[in-house]
Amino acid sequence: MFGLLRYLRARDWLTVFLCAGFVVAQVYFDVTMPEYTEKLMTEIVSGASTMTAVWKNGGFMLLYAFASAACSAVCGFFAARTAANYANTLRKAMFDRVTSFSAAEINKFGSASLITRTTNDIVQMQMFVAVGLQLLIKAPVLAVWSITKISSTAVEWTVATAVVVAVIVAAVAALVLICYPKFKKIQQLTDDLNTATRESITGVRVVRAFNAEEYQAAKFEKVNDKVKRNQLFTSRWLGLMNPIMTVCLNGLTLIVYWIGALLINDAPTAEKGMLFADMTIFTQYAMQVVMAFMLLIMIFMILPRCMVSGKRIRDVLITHRSVRSGTVKEIPHLSDTPVLEFKNVGFSYDRSDGKVLSDISFAVGRGETMAFIGATGSGKSTVVNLIERFYDVDSGEVLFNGVNVKDYDEEVLRGAIALAPQRAVMFKGDIRENVAYGSGDADEERLNAALDTACASEFVNGLEKGTYASVAQDGTNFSGGQKQRLSIARAVYKNAELMIFDDTFSALDYKTDMTVRKNIKERCGDATVVIVAQRIGTIMNADKIAVIDRGRIVGMGRHEELLRTCPVYKEIALSQLSKEEL
Repeated sequence: MFGLLRYLRARDWLTVFLCAGFVVAQVYFDVTMPEYTEKLMTEIVSGASTMTAVWKNGGFMLLYAFASAACSAVCGFFAARTAANYANTLRKAMFDRVTSFSAAEINKFGSASLITRTTNDIVQMQMFVAVGLQLLIKAPVLAVWSITKISSTAVEWTVATAVVVAVIVAAVAALVLICYPKFKKIQQLTDDLNTATRESITGVRVVRAFNAEEYQAAKFEKVNDKVKRNQLFTSRWLGLMNPIMTVCLNGLTLIVYWIGALLINDAPTAEKGMLFADMTIFTQYAMQVVMAFMLLIMIFMILPRCMVSGKRIRDVLITHRSVRSGTVKEIPHLSDTPVLEFKNVGFSYDRSDGKVLSDISFAVGRGETMAFIGATGSGKSTVVNLIERFYDVDSGEVLFNGVNVKDYDEEVLRGAIALAPQRAVMFKGDIRENVAYGSGDADEERLNAALDTACASEFVNGLEKGTYASVAQDGTNFSGGQKQRLSIARAVYKNAELMIFDDTFSALDYKTDMTVRKNIKERCGDATVVIVAQRIGTIMNADKIAVIDRGRIVGMGRHEELLRTCPVYKEIALSQLSKEEL
């Protein structure tokens, strides 16, 4: 956890030292006040006290109290500022790390857990810094300073204070040891709670369609109940802290007075007054010693959960991407080299689960259209993921313009590829921002051409604000077909050398599907196109069709050829179209 402190910037360290200075000043004022009490008590006992002495000593005590309060307020301001800056830096580091992850790392942690780590866990660290900058510095300084002050007094009082402090430390250590495993578990339970909530909210249409509200509520309640029981366990044990502190604090006061009474009773008459004054002063210092340890206890109450949160954050920050960027900054364009080529590619998401793809080989020339078809789960979309390097192959090579995709700088590689994914992803903003996503300000001519190509102009022009019409988060204010056409327009707008449509046309009707593909062929003729589809009608005019079955290519060729030579393709085709239509 403390290793994360390296994310404190130089100016943050400056405020840390300022906090330390104000804390030391505050402690100085706190431990100095009893000295004026001692002076006043001495004068009273000796019979030499006057109202002038009372006003003088009382005035200094009041002044020091105000000074201590001022130092505390300034320290709190700097501590809060430092904690906020630290959380901001840590959150940015987490966001940058998470967004740099390949799909493998995202799957390893899980999206719900990554959200919790970026929000809840960082809040825990922020709270620790805000509180710790004051208490972690004040507690030891106050304890050492106060113990130094009382060490010269009666040994009986000092021993009594040491015994009470030992009891407090032992009680706190026991409670922390009991509660730490539960604190460790609470963050995992928070992940589960986040997952259950996200499932119910994002899948609300399906939940209502199947009248499964009670079922989802039961799933949420199960996780929520675990969180409640975990919280109750820690709260009950930590609830013992306050009565233990109260007993120790009041008990120490009684012990000091009891020992003082015995000492005063046995002392000569001339020394009784001084012993009474010493007892009064010792009581104040002893309370400060106990208060110092109580401050440490407050730290120990939040420390276990912060340690867990720190470890969870560190696990993300030290995780390195499995997909590393290459060094090739330029894409060669050789007329006799295929734009895209797979050579004996094998891949598995988890090596222990067996291969998803085996011995995949094909080549796509410049300006050609390559299509993939196969049963659900056969590995079609996995091929697309390997082209964009969302994952890296286990064996074989994926070549783009004759260069292994692993050797390319990622920005260069992905800058030359346009992708319209299986699920149309829309971002909050307007239509222009979504179509020109990642390209800066939208070029009006290119924007309109892309919308025309994707057959999206017809509904975009019908909107009151046209291309400036707002897009809700995840595009919930558009239908599935509209979102898919905007996704296609985004890929066309990029004007990339290689265009990939991963089952993009499935949300379109047959007529729109045919029109969009025709537009792409006419207006993006120089681009190489890769289409993943379930419908025969979408791919039957492709230059090459690869039929994938259980992770292997079982047929390759044009539509007519595959009908004669590939039983799997023929079976898929006949399940969708009649012989006459084929």
